Amino acid sequence: MKTKDNNIVAQKSYDFSIRIVKLYKYLSEQKKDFTIGNQLLRSGTSIGANVKEAIRGYTKPDFNVKMSIALKEASETEFWIELLRDTGYITTKQAESMLTDCVELIKIIMSIIKTSQQNETKKNIKH
Repeated sequence: MKTKDNNIVAQKSYDFSIRIVKLYKYLSEQKKDFTIGNQLLRSGTSIGANVKEAIRGYTKPDFNVKMSIALKEASETEFWIELLRDTGYITTKQAESMLTDCVELIKIIMSIIKTSQQNETKKNIKH
């Protein structure tokens, strides 16, 4: 499914959110876990929500704040996936697949934030 924004980070974060929802469903139905699963669901789906808000932000500072929140949520999600792996709730194979996508999102978002900050610095120097 394509997001309306036709933006790579928006699409990747949306696709990752779908995987998170499916993992949550598996954890709640098969493992009867709701506590860690709820935390994972909140942080994992929040990445895409904040990216979408950033893209539609009114100002550059608003964009930067929302992207920074998306980065924090991605880092938290990475933690929950690692914890699920290390406690045996999910297999190493399952975790590695999710972690690969999560780390890719972290790198993309970090790059976006860095570029945005550099562009702001260049803009401020010119004035």
